[in-house]
Amino acid sequence: MSASAMLCLLLPLQAALSLGSDSQVVWLDDLQTHGWNSSSGKIIFLYPWARGNESKEWTTMERFIKVIIVTFHMDLFVFQFEYPFEMQFLKGCRLYSGNAVEGFFRIAYQGSDFLSFQNDSCSPSPMGGKKAQSVCQQIRQHPRMKDLIHKHIYDICPRILLGILDAGKAHLQRQERPECWLSTAPSPGPGHLQLVCHISGFHPKPVWVMWMRGEKELPETQRGDLLPNADDTWYLRVTLDVAVKEANGLSCRVKHSSLGGQDIVLHWESTEHHSSLGVILVAVMVPLTVLAGLVFWFGKRWMSSEAAPNVYP
Repeated sequence: MSASAMLCLLLPLQAALSLGSDSQVVWLDDLQTHGWNSSSGKIIFLYPWARGNESKEWTTMERFIKVIIVTFHMDLFVFQFEYPFEMQFLKGCRLYSGNAVEGFFRIAYQGSDFLSFQNDSCSPSPMGGKKAQSVCQQIRQHPRMKDLIHKHIYDICPRILLGILDAGKAHLQRQERPECWLSTAPSPGPGHLQLVCHISGFHPKPVWVMWMRGEKELPETQRGDLLPNADDTWYLRVTLDVAVKEANGLSCRVKHSSLGGQDIVLHWESTEHHSSLGVILVAVMVPLTVLAGLVFWFGKRWMSSEAAPNVYP
């Protein structure tokens, strides 16, 4: 297992609506592993290994989701939430090396923190106001609810997470080499270039990319967001704004665990060199082609005049 792994149950609920059939219910770090079928009230397994080694625990998880949905609709009336509104329930656990467990249970209201459950205690957020205080008070008055939350985040969740990590080891720990290429983006201004280093198709997610001049890292390097590809690999775009006259000698260096310590280095000047070489070749070939055409034409005219019969006596 890596330094840590996190499993999250995310439930976005809107007023008077149940959890949608396309809801992204369970995430393993940045990877969605499960969905939700609102018709059957069942969890959808998006990968064969997503069941893990604790299949019975998923039945418990489904019951927990249904309890949240039912409780949510009851609280609409008890705490008089104003329409329209949306709440998000986030429950999960993080496992660290050495089997240390961190559990969490949080609720957001209208996109802001509402309350959290920490150290077996409900803590209302200041932004949650009196409603958050009332909900926490209700949880404190119902020990079974507190015990249920504790069991899920400190007992059931870690077992499910360990089972998924074991069953999905081949997929989750695979090494995919990145494909890298250089390009330019629209110029940031006259006399400047925006150089772009593209890195795609790599797994796992951690990657180091930097624009370099020789062995010197350029702090002006701008790193974009890591974006997921459809095949569960990643894409990254790293840019550098530079004056045209200073572009020669730049390179993009890529470090990734799949490369076995052999960094990928793409030299920008090689791209420029090939472009300049192409212009030079065109500049040379066009006159040569014209010259060859003229030689052929004059030669043909000369041969025709030599072969023509003399019609004069």
